[in-house]
Order: sequence, then C-alpha cells, then structure tokens
Amino acid sequence: MRFRLHPVAFSLLCAFSPAAHADEEPLLLKLDDTFMELARTDAATPTFISAQQLKGDKKNQVEASGDVELRKPGQSIRADRVLILQDSKQVIAEGSVRVEQDGNVISGPHLQLNLETNIGEMKQAKLLFGEKMARGTADILRIEGRNKYMLTNASYTTCPAGKDDWMLKMGDLEIDRSRHMGVAHHARVEFMGTPILYTPWIDFAFDDQRKSGFLSPQYGTTTKSGYEITLPYYWNIAPNFDTTLSPRVMSKRGISLNNEVRYLNKAYSGEAHVNILPDDRIANRTRSMLTWTHSHNLGRGFTGSVNLNRVSDDAYFRDLSNAVNVTAQTNLLREGALYYGGGWWNASLRAQRYQTLQDPGAPIVMPYRRIPQITLNAQRVLANADMAFAGEFVDFLHPTTVSGRRLVLYPSVSYPLIARSAAYLTPKIGLHNTHYVLYANNTESLPNTQRTMPIFSLDSGIVLERDWDLAGQDFVQTLEPRAFYVYIPYRDQSRLPNFDSGQADFSVAQMFTENRFFGYDRIGDANQVTVALTSRLIEPASGAERLRFAAAQRFSLQAHKVNIAAPTATTNKSDIMLAAFGQVTPAWSLDSAFQYNPNDMHSEKYNLSLRYRPEAGKVLNMGYRFTRNNLRQVDLSTQWPLSGRWHAVARWNYSLQDRSILEALTGLEYNESCWTLRLVAQRFATATEEASTGFFVQLELNDLVRVGADPLSVLRQSVPGYTKLNQPSGDAPVQGLR
Repeated sequence: MRFRLHPVAFSLLCAFSPAAHADEEPLLLKLDDTFMELARTDAATPTFISAQQLKGDKKNQVEASGDVELRKPGQSIRADRVLILQDSKQVIAEGSVRVEQDGNVISGPHLQLNLETNIGEMKQAKLLFGEKMARGTADILRIEGRNKYMLTNASYTTCPAGKDDWMLKMGDLEIDRSRHMGVAHHARVEFMGTPILYTPWIDFAFDDQRKSGFLSPQYGTTTKSGYEITLPYYWNIAPNFDTTLSPRVMSKRGISLNNEVRYLNKAYSGEAHVNILPDDRIANRTRSMLTWTHSHNLGRGFTGSVNLNRVSDDAYFRDLSNAVNVTAQTNLLREGALYYGGGWWNASLRAQRYQTLQDPGAPIVMPYRRIPQITLNAQRVLANADMAFAGEFVDFLHPTTVSGRRLVLYPSVSYPLIARSAAYLTPKIGLHNTHYVLYANNTESLPNTQRTMPIFSLDSGIVLERDWDLAGQDFVQTLEPRAFYVYIPYRDQSRLPNFDSGQADFSVAQMFTENRFFGYDRIGDANQVTVALTSRLIEPASGAERLRFAAAQRFSLQAHKVNIAAPTATTNKSDIMLAAFGQVTPAWSLDSAFQYNPNDMHSEKYNLSLRYRPEAGKVLNMGYRFTRNNLRQVDLSTQWPLSGRWHAVARWNYSLQDRSILEALTGLEYNESCWTLRLVAQRFATATEEASTGFFVQLELNDLVRVGADPLSVLRQSVPGYTKLNQPSGDAPVQGLR
C-alpha cells in the first residue's frame, strides 16, 4: 500500500547538501568584521556567511553569532549561532535554525551537518512546503548522505497552522531522493483526531513516476446493487504498461472483478476494460463487459484503430452503472479501421457493426453492419477552382431486412468569386452517382439499380462592420446577410433501399447544406433559396465574440417530392429559424433557438438556456425544451452557497410530456481550508419504466487522498458550470493511496 503525495512535500530534504568530497581541497576562509566567504579552491559554488559577530581560527574553527546566515545560490541556513569546525568539516547551528530552499523551509532548535559526508541531524524539525502551503513535523530528521533522509515520528498536512483537522502520521519515514522513492512505517491518516486509514508499511514516489500499490477505496450505495465498496490496486508493470485491478463488492449482487489495462508506445497506444460479475445474485447469471480501444501509427501516412465494446446482456449498464450517459447507451460500437492521409486526398477502410441493447418498453431496430466500408476523398485547387471528390463503397448487412452493396461517386467543382474582401460569391456544380447491388434477405428483395443526379449551388454573402458603443462599452457590430441557392432535379427513389439515411434536424446550419437528409440513400429534390441574416458583437481588443443573433428561412420554388416520412410542408416557405447565444453580461450567458411555423402561426420547436454565474462556486442553469407533440422538458440545476462553508448542488430535469422525472440530484458540499465533504443523492431514468438511485459520500483531504464514492464526474455532467470548491489547491486527479 502506498501514498501518492505531492512532489514538493519532500523536496526540502536536500536543502543544504554541498557537494563536498574527501578528495577536494580544504576550504579557504576570507574574514572581515561581519562577512565571511567559504570559497573552494576548485571553483565550486562558494558559500557565504554573514553575521553580527565573527571570531575564530582560520585553520581550526570559526564561530558566527547574531543573525547568522550561510547561503549559496538557491539555499540558505539561518541561526542565532553557527560553529564551523574546519578539521572535521562539521557545521553546528543552534537557536532558531531555519533552512530555506526553493520557497520551502525546515526549522528547528539545532542542526548538525558534516559538509564532507553530508551526514547530519535536526531535532524537533518543522517543515513548511511553500508551493502547497503544506507543513509537517519530525521528532528527528537525520540526513544520511547527499540524497538519503530518515524522519522519526513524522507528520504531514495541508491544513493551516493551528488547525490540524487532518494529519498523515508516520512512525518512520525513509527518503531516497536519488531514486525518488520513500518508505513509511506505521502510517495512518487521522481526521478530527480519529484514524480513518492505516497501513503498517507503504512505499511511494514523490514525483510523477508511477508505482504499484493500492488506491484509495471507494464506497457508495445504489438501490439496484445495495452497499458497495471498491478497492483498486494499481500495478505498474512497465514504464509504458500498467493495469488497475478493482474488485467491486456489492451487497445485493456479489463481487465484480473490474480490470483496466493501458499501454503506450511511440507508434501505438490503447486501453482495455474487462469486468466480470461471476454470479449476479439478482439476475442469477454471470455478467461481463469488455471494451478495447487501440490506435496505431503505421507510418507513411497510414494509421489504424480498433474500438470494441461488448456486454453480456441488454440491462448490464442499467443495472451496474451509476452514470446517466452510460446507462443511455443503446448501440455499442465494434469497429476496426485503416486510414491514409496523403495531403490533398485521404482514404479509409472500415469494418463496423453494433451490439444493440434493447429496452423492453421501447425496442429499436438494429443498425446495419458495414463490412467493409471504403471511402476516398480528395480536394485540390486547380486554376483557382476547388476540385473535390467524395467516394464510398459499403457492403450493408442486416439479419432481418434487405442487404446490399452501395457505391457512391460524387465529383464537384466550385469557383470562389470575390468582388471585395467583405463579399463572396461561390458557384458549385457536382454530379452525384449511386449504384446498388441488392440481394434477397428472408422474403424481401429489390432489383439492382442506380441513381445519377446533378447538384448545383450558389453561395453568396457580405460582411459589414461598424463601431458601436453599447452601455459605455465599445464593440464591433457585424451585419452578415447571406443567400444560398440549391438546385437538385427530382428522381424517383421510392424503390431504393434505405441503409443509412434519415431526416436531418432542421437548423440554421442544416439550411445551408445541399441535402436535407443525412446519408446517401436519399437525395432530396430542391429548387430553393435560403436567406439568412447574422449579427455579431465582437470585443475589438481581444477579437472575442460576445453575442450572436441569426435568423434564416428557406423558400422553395417547387414542392418537395422526395420524403422519408409523410410530407408536412403545405407551402413553399419553410419554418423560420431564430437563434441567439453568447455572453450577455459577465455573469449572464444565453443559448437559445426558436423554430416558428409561419403557415400555421405557431411554434414548432424551441429551447432556451440561461446561465447565471457571477463567480466560481455560484451557478444557476435554467432551461426549457419544447418540440410540438413530442417533448416538453424543464431543466434546472445549481451550485450555490448556503451558509458559512456549506454549498448546495441540485438538478431537476422533468418531462412535462410524460409527467416523469428524468433526473433528480441533490447534495451538500462543505469546504474547509484543507478538506472537503460531499454528500450527493441522484435518481435518474435508466429505461422506460426503470430508474436507479445512488448515494455518494466523499471526504477529500486536499492534496492527499479522497475517501468514499466520487461524485465529481456526476456533478460536472449534471450541473454545467460546476466548480470544484477546493480547486485552488489543484484540480489534477488526487491519486491518494497509490
């Protein structure tokens, strides 16, 4: 078992370690009334002494008294009295001894140090580490060479002086700075005077090197699994290869053996997770999970990747995970890919399939397998024209519906015409070719077919600017009208299969694309123009965009004939899209979009999100999402101070449409100067008629260890803008026992 302490915690232990050796020449002393220099005859770094009074024999000993300081670059020793014995190279400092180096301090009543052997001792030592404002004590600090130290009855804390809320206490502590290693015996962590962790022996690294050992245990409870405890063990197998073994004991289900493996090389890297629950007492079966991601630089522009994910059953994440984004997974990717990037062209080869996790209350269709998928894309400028090509070949496989092969060839050319620096006009023409080879699957089959259609677009716009004084603050305001015309002739596509196409979400960005569908199986007919107006407020000094407003509408010169679902448009005018987002004031930010149907005179969809964040640790998020006949949700979340050092955290995500809570979270945080306590309860929907409730209790001792179930990832995900209250002491992951 080992503690992962901050590197600065023991950097002082070589505070005064002059590189004296037996074969060096003796020291020469240069004396005057108040100042003495100990200068080596071999041009080594000199050591200076200043004092109110100096006396002694140059060949035997020198005694300095009254505000004595021995110093050399980067370090110094201060004391009331210092005795230097020339024959034995011994330095004896007494009275308010203070050793300083790199902002760190060791103090005590007495220091004895041999300048030649670097062996010495300080009793009743006090240690102050400047970078983290941590401190410690030792009954005896023994210096056993240039890089070895021994502390007896040592303690360490990041709490301010006079407030020993927690202490790391060790019977003996050995430090070997040459190996950057330490060994402690009879180590315990005390919180409010009560021991909470103990180990008879630990070794640790006091820099960034990794070392095998136990990590801090994690505790928690959920309604589905009961009380839980996880005790991770980190195994540093090699400098580029490690694993973490994390047995997870669940009172209702049993013991899950969770394993993480990581590896790193100049050419490749990867990570694997293997979890096995041998006998789930609730599900009455063995349950498992496997994930493996690997990326590989093969050289000469080639790279490869693997992404494999598998679980034993549909309910694995719903039963065993306590994260909303994990339980919401429905399709687990299994993919191997090879890529090539050749400057103006690139290509890829991919084999892809999914494991579909079904919710009994809302079953979904399994996606097609792509075995293989080959893409080729190229773009080059010739005679000021942008030449582009997009190509794809896919073999689509499905166990229950039509399968087949699809070849897409789409060459295009665009020619930017720039009248002035603020205006642009870009015509583009392309020819989209799609070829299908279809084969029977069960009882359904379609004949082989192809589709060829030209695509023409014209993009134009202008950017106008003016200086604007708004409420006493200078801005640059832009006005950016834009018009985008697309012509695609109608082709009957009703007998074509649909492997991967769907209706693209209607938005301002989508209105400036050629195809109103995603995927290649449906190319929408179009004879339409989109007009938009965008205005931005820009800070002239930094160039940062503060606010953006946009409005757009599409006008069709003919009714759309190609549709995936039943057509809903009855006129040639699309819905009007309005959007506004940015930083309204230093504390208020806005993100909103509004879709209005001018034909039926009502809203179709809108979302409004407001955030109030006057300072770190204070945030209030308010959101509302609406889609006609489909969705109405309220989303409120906050982190806010209550009284004293107490803060509240909460989230309420409620579906008005279904009259059900999607996620509810509430918690309290208590932030002291050197520790933080977090108490969090969360309930969220895992399926149509299922929910999970979890409880998190965590005690974090700043820069030492976290004990209990970690709610930080949950809080960051559920409360946008959440701030870790003890952030100033570092938000890097606290390794704790490691």
